[in-house]
Amino acid sequence: MTMRATPSTETAPVAVIERLVELACLAPSVHNTQPWLWEYDGRTIALRADLKRRLTASDPRGRNLTISCGAALHHLQFATRALGWESVVEHVPPDDDSVLARVLVGRHAHHPPVPADIELLRARCTDRRRFTAWPVPDDQLAALCRIAAAWSADAVAVTDNAARFRLELLANRALTFLDLDPGRVEEQDSWIDRSGDEGIPQELLPDDPDPLHPRTRFRPGVLEDTRLVIHSGDRVIVLGAASDDVGSWLRVGEALGAIWLEAARAGMSVVPMTQPIEVESTRHEIGRTVLASTFEPLLLVRVGWQVIGRRALPRSPRRPLKEVLSY
Repeated sequence: MTMRATPSTETAPVAVIERLVELACLAPSVHNTQPWLWEYDGRTIALRADLKRRLTASDPRGRNLTISCGAALHHLQFATRALGWESVVEHVPPDDDSVLARVLVGRHAHHPPVPADIELLRARCTDRRRFTAWPVPDDQLAALCRIAAAWSADAVAVTDNAARFRLELLANRALTFLDLDPGRVEEQDSWIDRSGDEGIPQELLPDDPDPLHPRTRFRPGVLEDTRLVIHSGDRVIVLGAASDDVGSWLRVGEALGAIWLEAARAGMSVVPMTQPIEVESTRHEIGRTVLASTFEPLLLVRVGWQVIGRRALPRSPRRPLKEVLSY
């Protein structure tokens, strides 16, 4: 993609750039690794992957890392509009393979800020507690898939009972495989209760998961979650693309950010599932048997309703701006 001319006659000041990056970094990331670096040269914001934060055991190619960066890229664009500015994005520039995207921020005319959208960004979180038994209606799932398509990602909701059962079997097979890999287990455990501004606090992991509830890669936490569960209420959206490459991963990350915020706006909760995709044999089987080889599956997303009145979760920690933004 070739970047168009600047969208504005007014250039965003540094204070606005800092605010945008701060909001972008509220995006979800695998194990809350926050694997992004931003660089502002006075004209464009460059997004790079922080390769020191790649999970070498579970994500050797950097797929999950790049999807995480894509979610942050979406949040940057979303925040830009919410603050009354405009953005133009160049994905995977050909002149520098270390840059995932470049973003121009400016405006021709003033767009009124949308404070509700800023609050939506700030309120977004990963709630791993159980969904209610009420399934998300098919039309709402289809709407989320259309949002993903608008961000150039393929998306399909798995609503057919046979396909859902097949997907559950494959996901359990992948988790069993991962449980037997001590390197992966040690790596994921190393991101729980880390010191500093990264990783997943134990208080955000459900305690004693119900045997009827879909399995999780993480060990039990301390977050109380004793409600009875009927896991048939869970719905899954498969995100992917025609190819399994960096550009596709970045687009899927943008789509993830977009559907997550729109789901949250409608009162739904979103939990990504990367484990079945991390095992290549399982990923290929999902593509063949669940998707009929229509596209490459790159991420699974569970969507459901959370219990009304459930207490809000504390926010996951975030790295300070000085660690992720340079000039």
